[in-house]
Amino acid sequence: MFESLTISIIAFSAAALVIVTAGSRLARVADELADRTGLGEALFGIFLLAGVTSLPDFAATLSAALDARPDLAMSNVMGSMAVNLVFLGIADVVYRKANLEHAAASPTTLMLAALLIVLLTLPLLAIATPPVALGGVHPVTPIIVAAYLFGLHLVMRSEERPMWFPRHTRQTVPDKPVHHRRGGLSLAWLSFIVLAAVTGLAGWVLMEAAKVISDQSGLSETLVGGLFTAVATSTPELVTTIAAIRAGALTLAVSNIFGTNCFNMLVVAAADAGYPGGPIYHDMAPVQMTWGLVSILMTGILLLGLVRRETYGIGRIGFESALILTIYAAALAIIIAGG
Repeated sequence: MFESLTISIIAFSAAALVIVTAGSRLARVADELADRTGLGEALFGIFLLAGVTSLPDFAATLSAALDARPDLAMSNVMGSMAVNLVFLGIADVVYRKANLEHAAASPTTLMLAALLIVLLTLPLLAIATPPVALGGVHPVTPIIVAAYLFGLHLVMRSEERPMWFPRHTRQTVPDKPVHHRRGGLSLAWLSFIVLAAVTGLAGWVLMEAAKVISDQSGLSETLVGGLFTAVATSTPELVTTIAAIRAGALTLAVSNIFGTNCFNMLVVAAADAGYPGGPIYHDMAPVQMTWGLVSILMTGILLLGLVRRETYGIGRIGFESALILTIYAAALAIIIAGG
């Protein structure tokens, strides 16, 4: 699609800007739809906003997989999941009233964090097991899809009939519907769909440009995918999360991050299904396993923070946010030094 390095860099930057711009608008529309439809911030963040903000990742990863670039494809999606968790730490820094995980306490976020850990272990098991294929895909791939669907079923059940409730404090911000005076429901849905299409198209353009950048710059596909495209395609999560926090929709902000990472496991499954060389898990560099393990570690730490609910910590953020920011910085430095 792109031939020169200069044009590719310009296209990459333009696509990233489109993703950021559309993402900022998505958060406002999503908060409105969550209230108007009655789904609530948690369920809307999991089922709709998470899927839409994952569209750039989906388009970029599938594009690389279909083009037989396993390292670029998997480093993008695995790197994106780690970056998304870092964004949650950044969101905690932005929200100065209390620890974000304390203020947005919800059984749904706990369920999503646990589900994410389960889902993340599956592709790592595929990497560690012998290379087998059923119908061109690894047996773990349909298990990922089934586990995701069953996990969402459990999340919905816990949302409809919760068996326990977090203790409410002065810093807790519950999900309260707000009356929206402007526009109608149809207009809000139309805006949501258009923004979703724009972010998905931008993600595809971004990956096409990234392929040329990797080929002509001398940078490895693992570095380009795990750092540049992963951050660029994940910017909707950061933008929508910060926008949701500023709008007071804390539950939407947190559930969007966890829901997006869970949805990204379907992106992993799609990459395996679209990869023409058979199961993708055994054709990618071992460093992708590192990103998966780092994401599991950071998710586990966030889960501890969600249960502990520290009101204030280091720099008025929770210990979990401080740790995930430190872990990601260390992991990134090691991977860059080795790549």
